[in-house]
Amino acid sequence: MNDLDKFPERLSELMFYNNKNATQIAEDIGCESATISHYLAGLHIPTIDMAVRLADYFNVSTDFLLCLTEENKVNEFKKCPPFNMRFIEVCKICGVSRYKLNKLTGISESVMRYWVRGNTSPSVTSVIRIAEALERSVDYVLGREK
Repeated sequence: MNDLDKFPERLSELMFYNNKNATQIAEDIGCESATISHYLAGLHIPTIDMAVRLADYFNVSTDFLLCLTEENKVNEFKKCPPFNMRFIEVCKICGVSRYKLNKLTGISESVMRYWVRGNTSPSVTSVIRIAEALERSVDYVLGREK
């Protein structure tokens, strides 16, 4: 179940336990400190790229970071392949067409076509919807699981 409204709290907890502040994190992952501050204030949710960078930084799963699970399954993660390639692979492995995925998630086929072409990347919410529909983790959908 999607619980992204708890993301600011989860990020704050990770920062506390790792003794980091927004400025340190921003410098370490290559973004503006205002970006981290906006996440903490609940003004924005991260892009997929930023979610992966934050998860890598704190050595947690994206599912844990995004509050999709309460337990961080310590794991080694691999570098995510380009989403368009991974999306095609996941659809093939799971035996699901874009048409069926549209019916399961409500994400339009035309949007998925842009992903496949590499024109755009999905939002965090879209990746969560895909993961839930396929009964997989976000890390699996992104190709981050080893």
